[in-house]
Amino acid sequence: MTSVNGLDPRGPRFAAVITTAVFVVVLLTGSGWLALAQGVIFAIGAYDPRRTPYGLLYRYLVAPRLAPPAEREDPAPVRFAQAVGLVFTLVTVAGYLSGATVLGVVFAAFALVAAFLNGFFGLCLGCEAYLLIQRIRARAA
Repeated sequence: MTSVNGLDPRGPRFAAVITTAVFVVVLLTGSGWLALAQGVIFAIGAYDPRRTPYGLLYRYLVAPRLAPPAEREDPAPVRFAQAVGLVFTLVTVAGYLSGATVLGVVFAAFALVAAFLNGFFGLCLGCEAYLLIQRIRARAA
């Protein structure tokens, strides 16, 4: 979507690279508390991805050094993807903090893969799921 109010698509990718690093550390340390901090970031992103700490870093430190984006994207798929990330992260937190470490590892690994694909290849699985749901809804209507 090309819109002045849309997101610079490089911002969510920047955030996904940081998120990838966070989940690597979560998996290496088994830290449910770090996963919880990432969950808070996903919760903020589900409301507005531009307001997350990663979004603010991008907006104020990275974006000013780049050319303006060629186009902008609709924030709705990104918000949905952040909500999906939140769900996976909350299961990760529950696993690690309750002693169900395997559950925490599995869901942290899923989140890591999703963040990695978005950050390094531009493939946002949550965004694609959002678009698929929208197409299914449109056909059903």
